[in-house]
Amino acid sequence: MSDKTVRTNSEVVLIGAGIMSATLGLILKELQPDIKIEIYERLDIAAAESSDAWNNAGTGHSAFCELNYTPESEDGIINPKKAISIAESFEVSRQFWAYLVQENKVPSPENFIKSIPHLSFVWGEKNVAYLKTRFEALHSNPLFKDMIFSTDFAELKKWMPLVMEGRKESDKVAATSMAIGTDVNFGELTRSIFGYLTKLEGVTIHFNHEVQKLKQRDDKSWRIKITDVATGQTKKAYTKFVFIGAGGGSLPLLEKANVPEGKGYGGFPVSGQWLKCINPEVIAKHQAKVYGKASVGAPPMSVPHIDSRMINGEKALLFGPFAGFSTRFLKNGSYSDLPLSIKTDNIIPMVAAGIKNIPLTRYLIQQVRQSPKDRINALKEYVPSAKSKDWVLERAGQRVQVIKKDEKEGGILEFGTEVITTADGTLSVLLGASPGASTAVSIMVDLIGRCFKDQFETPEWQEKLKTMIPSFGQNLNDNPDLLTKVRQETATVLKLNN
Repeated sequence: MSDKTVRTNSEVVLIGAGIMSATLGLILKELQPDIKIEIYERLDIAAAESSDAWNNAGTGHSAFCELNYTPESEDGIINPKKAISIAESFEVSRQFWAYLVQENKVPSPENFIKSIPHLSFVWGEKNVAYLKTRFEALHSNPLFKDMIFSTDFAELKKWMPLVMEGRKESDKVAATSMAIGTDVNFGELTRSIFGYLTKLEGVTIHFNHEVQKLKQRDDKSWRIKITDVATGQTKKAYTKFVFIGAGGGSLPLLEKANVPEGKGYGGFPVSGQWLKCINPEVIAKHQAKVYGKASVGAPPMSVPHIDSRMINGEKALLFGPFAGFSTRFLKNGSYSDLPLSIKTDNIIPMVAAGIKNIPLTRYLIQQVRQSPKDRINALKEYVPSAKSKDWVLERAGQRVQVIKKDEKEGGILEFGTEVITTADGTLSVLLGASPGASTAVSIMVDLIGRCFKDQFETPEWQEKLKTMIPSFGQNLNDNPDLLTKVRQETATVLKLNN
């Protein structure tokens, strides 16, 4: 009986058809046009999980308004380091997207990016003082020089009429505004990139294909066993380099790869829901992304915001997300994902992280038990005039927060993005959630620098990277003139307010 297994050979295999794989695939193809790339996605379309607009907790994360990126120490000092790093990375993404538009590699920028003010809004004396301190810590940095702080009721009403409607002028409130904020539809952008990429010679995308096994061979190459979900056919892909960018599905695949660098990692899944406005008059009143302070113990993806977005060509208004707990690692995953991810090498970090994050557990239990009235009451803190008949509950995406070994703590819960790369550079895995998509270009350039080290340092690759990202190799926050130039150029190409 003959073996009907289909076998393919390539230099690169990308697992998961989200923004990370799209970005990595395109950058590699630009750097080495003859590179052969295979992409495997378990669903029937690209960007259907974390990159999709409805599933993405924040679109256009640039640290302009997300308060969780500027933690406050016990003595009241604000650390702006993470916010500066994210803002810097977002400028890198903007440059790359502008390059794609200029070179006609993706359609019109209006399809995926629009200007929208980014606001932080707080109430109460303590929070107003915090926001003022945060403003002072950020405003001195060139990346945030356009930020405005105000406690003036009339000015805040102009910035966000819907949020201020029904409040008393005597209320202690404050906000910061960055007019150069953006709304990015990463689902549209991802599908546009794959649309271009898969027309190129040597690039193939396989939908409805689920990776079952990964094994490194003696020559350091990888053998990947894949099932065609539609036909049941088995396939084997042989490749020199594997990138796993499968969102919540990355952890189980990392475990299957069985590499020493992957030992001790676990995952904590957090689900989400939105309140979606269905009243066009209310939707029309709000034109901003307004972020507030998260509840104690809340994961970063659950920072509350009242958010204007463009989804499928229409203006949408969302509030949330409300966090929840599910044992699934993907929105389209299985309830057995979490139990099956627990192994002998990660059980201690997972238990240790669980014990140290009791406030998070308590917070998630409270969120799961919320009634429709509780959710509307939470909304009314941001939109005092909100009526329940104008809002419906919509299921958001699934995130898996990273748990990793820690010598002191036993295990810690990470709320960022974690890239794990093997010592030989043949496998790289992206775990975690926020800020993710907005910083994809910086993350992937860094990954290429580690996994394709020799080629990365060649004059040809360095020159091409500077063409795609004019500020490549320089720090924009330390170079205000270059920052101004780059912002103006990308704003023109992407049709944004500068």
